[in-house]
Amino acid sequence: MNKRTGLRLAALLGAMALVVAACGDDSGEGGDDEFVLGVSNTLVGNGWREQMICSIYAEASASGVVSEVVTINENGGPTEQIAAIESLISQGVDAIILNPTDPTALNDAIGEAIAQDIVVVSVDSAVTAEGVYNVTNDQEAYGYLGAKWLFEELGGAGTVAYMRGIDGVPADTDRDTGFQRALSEYPDIEVVSEVFTGWDGAAGGELALDILTTTEVDGIWTSGIDLTVVDQFEVANVDPVPVVGADNNGFIAQMIDGQPGVAVTNPPAIGGVGTSIAISALQGESPESTTLLTPATFSFEDTDQLEELYDPDQNEWWSTYVEIDPYTSYEAADVTACQAPGADS
Repeated sequence: MNKRTGLRLAALLGAMALVVAACGDDSGEGGDDEFVLGVSNTLVGNGWREQMICSIYAEASASGVVSEVVTINENGGPTEQIAAIESLISQGVDAIILNPTDPTALNDAIGEAIAQDIVVVSVDSAVTAEGVYNVTNDQEAYGYLGAKWLFEELGGAGTVAYMRGIDGVPADTDRDTGFQRALSEYPDIEVVSEVFTGWDGAAGGELALDILTTTEVDGIWTSGIDLTVVDQFEVANVDPVPVVGADNNGFIAQMIDGQPGVAVTNPPAIGGVGTSIAISALQGESPESTTLLTPATFSFEDTDQLEELYDPDQNEWWSTYVEIDPYTSYEAADVTACQAPGADS
């Protein structure tokens, strides 16, 4: 694969008349539909979110039935995301794929979209609005499986640094539920530091350095900000301790090199899965209202599997889980290209 070229985000489009050739066609002849998809992302500069959007583009292109993807990509909270949803509605999109900032705060805006026959798919985290399709990685399992591995690796006793994502974001809340469940099963594990990284690699590294130079820890649980945390062991001049992370390319490489840890998969390809489900609904099929992907785990002892996951042609934040059967129909190179249908080459 070629190195990822980065996001080529579509500019916001003006109001448009949308013609869908096969819509309302009773002839039974399919394949002529052309849909416009809207995307709302509220975390800019995060590699995971960038790859999520690239997977949306890849699946939209591979489907052959999407003419355009309108992306609103901005840092913000529920207020900004509500405005983004309303903007996408006004632009006449056929479906909206969003990574939600809150499980309930967006419900009125989502309801407005659904009332106008717009398919709405929430990816990565679930929302409670009626009629929405929720497509998520099992974040509670993510928190639980990683924590359980760590606590067992420590022999059921020891001190742990708990490095979370963004306070109040559904994925972080769900992961905390899983982490706390595992913690309740190991009463001799003590959390000596709890911080929020904002899912920012640089910030996570700085926080880890502060922890390692002020607190003795036997293990570190991270919410996917792993490789910059591992980098700090050498900076702080301390021996490495087991680290829980995600399937980031750089972290996989560190474990291949001997860093004790476990990768818990949380593929940004969930965006491609959500796109597949949105297209299915637009074509009159009946996808499940809830799709939950269970994470896999790969420890530093799973050398053969780690070497299969690692991609030397990708950057360190590249998520090594790219294609998800049976949902996605693209190839990994399509995600790398990150080309939205209808965008200029």
